[in-house]
Amino acid sequence: MDFSETAERISQKITSQGHPVEKAGIEVKLKRLVEEFGVPPAEAERTVMNEFAREFSLSGLRSSGPGEQKSLNQVISGEWVTVEGKVVALTASPSPAIAQTGILADESGGMRFVVWAKANAATLQIGRWYRLDSAVVDQFKGVLNLKIHSGTKVTEITRESALAPEVTPIDKLSPGVGSVRAKVVQEWESTHDRILQSGMLADETGSVRFVLWKEEGKERLNPSGLYSIYYAQVDDYNGRLSLNLNTATLLPEEGDIQVRTGDASFSGAFVHLSPGSGLVKRCPVEGCNRVLSRQNYCPVHEIQPGFQYDLRIKGWLDNGDETREVLMQRKETEEITGMTLEAAREMAENNPLGMDEVFLSVREKLLGRYLSCTGREIERRLLVSCCEFLHYQPDELAGLLNRSGGAL
Repeated sequence: MDFSETAERISQKITSQGHPVEKAGIEVKLKRLVEEFGVPPAEAERTVMNEFAREFSLSGLRSSGPGEQKSLNQVISGEWVTVEGKVVALTASPSPAIAQTGILADESGGMRFVVWAKANAATLQIGRWYRLDSAVVDQFKGVLNLKIHSGTKVTEITRESALAPEVTPIDKLSPGVGSVRAKVVQEWESTHDRILQSGMLADETGSVRFVLWKEEGKERLNPSGLYSIYYAQVDDYNGRLSLNLNTATLLPEEGDIQVRTGDASFSGAFVHLSPGSGLVKRCPVEGCNRVLSRQNYCPVHEIQPGFQYDLRIKGWLDNGDETREVLMQRKETEEITGMTLEAAREMAENNPLGMDEVFLSVREKLLGRYLSCTGREIERRLLVSCCEFLHYQPDELAGLLNRSGGAL
């Protein structure tokens, strides 16, 4: 048997407590217990862990076995547990070392699980309930998960009760697994070939970015659609949360909700109009809305002669100390430029430069002007809901000159 993975796990736990141990020595101990004394691998790992815990007086790492059955919200990292839960999602395995991965849920919540290929465990089926005896609770990037190894006993069970996931307000989300009721308020252009859709969701308390990776059977969310989203994976990237919807159950709902409006604001000089601004062509396929290339090509639906025109602004504001990328949709673009979509279309169709003429016109109206914009801010990007020009204030200038002269 290969004990390197188990030895690495034990080594990391002991080292994290300030007591470096040699991985090679741990492998020797495990091998002797399993091969010479016939101890089951799971019990061998527990024995070696307890040995180090006694040696270094680390009572928090001692394990006495799987113990009593626990709900998912009661488990803690580093312990061996017995849990019962329903497989609510299965996702593609990221590594040959992993046989299966997905989300296990009970009445208390959901948790990601990993079945090691070496475990030779029975294949879990989505929608079915299982009892896991002697699973290991681990932690990855601050998030708890269940590891099913060769010492875990997997038993399919029958449960009649239906799960009722608890919906969490967006501003109360934390890394792990969460359920929300939210509206699609922004859809972004895909920055990677594997991304099916990305954008922003919002409810009455706040907003959060989402991503949906390309996977068989996955469909895009409808712009402005309202959804109940159960068992999404909540990831943390540099202190900002993101929902991975590939693990989630997505249920479209009728009606609407009053989402929290963006309250971030930024003022500064408009210093750059990014390519792709002005008049653009969008894919007409329902649920797509991607910006087409000059050849009317959509990266997903290929050539689209029946495209739809749209107006937008992508650019940068600079206040002398910091910058913000600003994104304006059609309504805000028309208001700040005074140019309607129909006027922009006529300009493009009756000018040799075509859509470039609209781009140059927008740049002439904005470049070097001072703007004050309000909206939702995500990662130094301001999704503008309101914008206005800042005008010259002679009284303020006089006051600044007087202060400067007074200082001299």
